[in-house]
Amino acid sequence: MTDWDLGQLRALAAAADLGTFDAAARALHVTPSAVSQRIKALEQTAGAVLLRRERPVRPTAAGEPLVRLARQLDALTAEATRHLTQDATAPRVTLAVNGDSLTTWVLPALAPLADRVALRIERADQDRTADLLRDGTVMGAVTSQGAAVQGCTVEPLGVMRYRPVAAPAFAARWFGGPWDPGAADAVRPAALAAAPVVVFDADDRLQDRWLRRRRVDPARPPRHLVPASADFAVAVRLGFGWGMLPDQQADDDVRAGRLVRLADDVVDVPLLWQQWSLRTDALDAVAHALRAAAAATLLPPA
Repeated sequence: MTDWDLGQLRALAAAADLGTFDAAARALHVTPSAVSQRIKALEQTAGAVLLRRERPVRPTAAGEPLVRLARQLDALTAEATRHLTQDATAPRVTLAVNGDSLTTWVLPALAPLADRVALRIERADQDRTADLLRDGTVMGAVTSQGAAVQGCTVEPLGVMRYRPVAAPAFAARWFGGPWDPGAADAVRPAALAAAPVVVFDADDRLQDRWLRRRRVDPARPPRHLVPASADFAVAVRLGFGWGMLPDQQADDDVRAGRLVRLADDVVDVPLLWQQWSLRTDALDAVAHALRAAAAATLLPPA
């Protein structure tokens, strides 16, 4: 078993976090030379190059597990210190969550913890949140990736169901009008190929998946990029284009007539919770809150 040096691990994590040896040195209150020497010594112990020496510096594939280990050890050390000294400082938990989950059920789930856990939430597409867990940026992630990241545990949370929706006037203009809510599934491929679509960002593939199911090339319709979940829904309501919205976000607008469903078929996105295997009390509290909220909000796992 390798005995890892905590000071060397901290130097590695600081350089990865801050992007340069100079910034890492300032954060650690040492010289840039000391940071460089510690990282070189760690690389000798690991038998591999751990950082790409570019601007900003970035962990290599061999370095990512050690950056994650450094952050895990810091979290465990901080927790032990708080218990021993009865320090009331709120522990920090870093999470990666997709925008739709963040808007609809994650923030309400975490609200009761806000006075005792300092939360830092990274927003990322559910297909990419596991990448932030893999490189050690976050301690836990709501993700669509079922394969456990090395050093992490994984469990299903439930299924988020998406449906294609649009403003009534938009639906009538592009798909025939006046639009009758009973006309769901009457949209034709030719109309879908021309009608504008709203997408979240370059990683958003939900609309593309539904278009392919309808035998429409996703590259054909004009698209609006609106990279915020709440604003995405507003853009659809305002008639910028049609888009895939989760039931939790669209149902009230559909009932009120502000949105109509374009079809009865759905896109289901399974969501899972992945977190560090090395656990802390604060991370466990966050995981428990997310499990409970998912059970009450999402469809059961398949």
